[in-house]
Amino acid sequence: MTVNEQFDAASLQWLVAPEPLRELLRRSSAMHRHLCPRQVLGARMGIYAGELLGLALPQTNKRLYVFVETDGCFADGVSVATGCWLGRRTMRLVDEGKVAATFVDSQTGQAVRITPRPDSREQARRFAPDARSRWHAYLIAYQLMPVTDLLAAQPVTLTVDLKAIISRNGIRTVCDCCGEEIINAREVVRNGQTLCRTCAGDGYYRIENR
Repeated sequence: MTVNEQFDAASLQWLVAPEPLRELLRRSSAMHRHLCPRQVLGARMGIYAGELLGLALPQTNKRLYVFVETDGCFADGVSVATGCWLGRRTMRLVDEGKVAATFVDSQTGQAVRITPRPDSREQARRFAPDARSRWHAYLIAYQLMPVTDLLAAQPVTLTVDLKAIISRNGIRTVCDCCGEEIINAREVVRNGQTLCRTCAGDGYYRIENR
């Protein structure tokens, strides 16, 4: 038996979801070499968002855009269910430290934010009473719970300009200070200068010898 086959055998024993969730979790678990509760939450949020927005998911175009509020396994669960990925520029991380996501129909502007219900962990024991640990109870129950017992959805209005975030392919300029290329219209114009956000003082790092 290969390493991958051993992984599959160990992981899939906890895969109790019906289709299509089952196949989505297969894909997510293969990426992470394990299956965990947050992958399940992400995938179920993605499926639920498609139902609420009336969109067929996973998408093959770029109509749906997602803001995820934490990274890791959860975000990949959302991705496999929706077809939205950082690499496809249909997902954005807004790090709030929350297992939550906002799904936006870029054609209509309709947006819905989905979170786990506050009592979802307590409810998990009811759906998986024989689980050998709380973690296993979450993993099993989150696959089986009715969506309205597991997740809460709320219509929201974005406070950011989605069109500006998406921007357009092929837009490029150069920072007048550091000389580095800037894409996706992320430059800042200040006192007649075109600056990258770092040179404008809004960077996530500091150049020590500047």
